[in-house]
Amino acid sequence: MSDGVVLDAREAFRRDGTRRPARDRRRPRRPDAAPGPTGPGPDDGAGVAPLDPSAPLVSGPRRLDEPRPVRVRADRRGRPLVVDGRRVEAVRESWLVEDRWWTERPLRRRYWEVVTADGRDLVVFRELVVGGWFAQRG
Repeated sequence: MSDGVVLDAREAFRRDGTRRPARDRRRPRRPDAAPGPTGPGPDDGAGVAPLDPSAPLVSGPRRLDEPRPVRVRADRRGRPLVVDGRRVEAVRESWLVEDRWWTERPLRRRYWEVVTADGRDLVVFRELVVGGWFAQRG
């Protein structure tokens, strides 16, 4: 509707077929709400704060499960025995990832999915290019 009135189809007509007067279904604007980006008006986004031009913009997706450094004691072959003081009960899986070998920063990691004595399921990896152990989740 051009006048901004929202009609409920159940209320538009009486049982005898005559038209009922339209009711305005818009929420009333709070008196303390900030005006919309174009100033106050009939469709000023009541209850929605305008964009702050000084607020930093997000430049891309946020990384989930960012790797964090962990302390790992491993056997001679590199199999984790203890992760951050928790004894490893079982190794579920191990895999090698080699990627970006054509760049100046190649990626080479040995991953281990382990179950600790307290029942946690962890994914840890040894960074094979620069060294160090990291946890991926948990």
